[in-house]
Amino acid sequence: MQNTEDKTFLDKLGIFASGLCALHCLSLPILIPLLPFVGSLFFAQDWFEKTILSMSMVVGFWALFIGFYRYHRQIYPLYSLMLGGLIYWNKDIFGESYEPFTIAIGAFLIIGAHLTNLKLCKSCQSCESESGCGASSES
Repeated sequence: MQNTEDKTFLDKLGIFASGLCALHCLSLPILIPLLPFVGSLFFAQDWFEKTILSMSMVVGFWALFIGFYRYHRQIYPLYSLMLGGLIYWNKDIFGESYEPFTIAIGAFLIIGAHLTNLKLCKSCQSCESESGCGASSES
């Protein structure tokens, strides 16, 4: 039987990465007026934001896929992750003034996907070898 901490590590890492990404994007408008030189550093560059988001999405997909495949067989956390990533990636689609709102919505969807996955995996702890939660007996 796999340890509970092993099952939830990727979800917790995904929540941390998504939260860090949201914190970065939401704090940048506050930091730029206070520290003008921060704007020229790599933290404010579009490629840096896309890199953080891409890593967050890869970790998130892997964590949610493991939860889906090994434990609960519920696909909707993956939909939430993909929708959150899509919204976050296109954060400036409604203009610069709405960016903080689209960032927050995307981040909440990503974090919500991880929290849902954690909840679904924990509900299947007692049935890892049973077919009730969708887990295979090959574990």
